[in-house]
Amino acid sequence: MTTPLIGHISFYDMNMYFFIYAFLGWIAEVIYATLKTGKFVNRGFLNGPVCPIYGVGMAFIVLFLNPLAEKWWLLFIVGALFATLLELVTGFVLDKLFHTKWWDYSKEHFNIKGYVCLRFTFIWGFAVLILFNTLVPLTDKLISLVPPKWVGYSLLIAFWLIILTDFTATVIQLKGVKKDIKELDRLSALLHKNSDALGEKVSDITLSVSEKLKTLSEKIKN
Repeated sequence: MTTPLIGHISFYDMNMYFFIYAFLGWIAEVIYATLKTGKFVNRGFLNGPVCPIYGVGMAFIVLFLNPLAEKWWLLFIVGALFATLLELVTGFVLDKLFHTKWWDYSKEHFNIKGYVCLRFTFIWGFAVLILFNTLVPLTDKLISLVPPKWVGYSLLIAFWLIILTDFTATVIQLKGVKKDIKELDRLSALLHKNSDALGEKVSDITLSVSEKLKTLSEKIKN
């Protein structure tokens, strides 16, 4: 059913996967929140437009589950369990460290402390199948389009510097540490502003498409 990745998955590719899917995961969260609430909600942990849990999850899923790519049923099961475990550990750690829940499945059936639930375990399983059949091949092509490796590595270094700085600033803010670090504050404000601006556009497009689909559906019914 699925086509396994070709060749060795390098450290360079792993990093590229992390940033690409951290961004796409953030987009997915914005779309999901918009459809659920009818407005833009920035559900990201950081100030920038990234959700690291998606980047980490996808990078490790590609690395460890690639050998299972031809066995779709095994890929579904292992992928669902892996993604659920990652969500459980991440949710627990964030909750204990910052006393805040970035997602809460408490109202879902068969949930564990609101960190994970059975419905999303199945969703993650199907998502892994879709990823291996569509997005992974497209991502490989996208990565191959990056000019000489030194350009790619330069981009990765820049991305890591930004995300690590963003993470540091976010932890300082959440922990309530009173430190006057103007450079961090300025970067955080800039990232948050641009993230919100991008999120608002994604949210507006989502609502527009949703309304058009709803209108189309009503016309078909009539």
